[in-house]
Amino acid sequence: MSTGDPVRVAFMCVRNAGRSQMSTAFAERERERRGLEDAVEILTGGTHPAEHVHEVVVEAMHEEGFDLSDRVPRAISTAELESCDYVVTMGCSTLELDADASQVEIRDWALDDPGERDLDRVRGIRDEIEARVSDLFDELETEVEVRV
Repeated sequence: MSTGDPVRVAFMCVRNAGRSQMSTAFAERERERRGLEDAVEILTGGTHPAEHVHEVVVEAMHEEGFDLSDRVPRAISTAELESCDYVVTMGCSTLELDADASQVEIRDWALDDPGERDLDRVRGIRDEIEARVSDLFDELETEVEVRV
């Protein structure tokens, strides 16, 4: 869809085991639904990644048709984050990017950590993330149109 550089979006948190994984899954789906595969690049990671995605998150996302059981939390580097147009943190970040990365728009969604919650509460967090990702992609579509 875009002939320019893709819009780069990162979803990050400390452990990359819950909120950022859910955000990434919803973002991948939105990107596909909107035909933005070539126009939007999605990254995810954590500052101190866990060993696996929270089981309660895997269960809650499975209810929505996602299989996160094979996803592995990963570290994300400052360089990766500084290469992004948007960095979405989940309310747990102490993110500090270099002053040269002033083009990066940082959004903090301030969401509860699902790893410490029961399934009903995780469903609420999941649904809030889904709505926020959809809203973000409304904005990204506009940005992609500008870059064409």
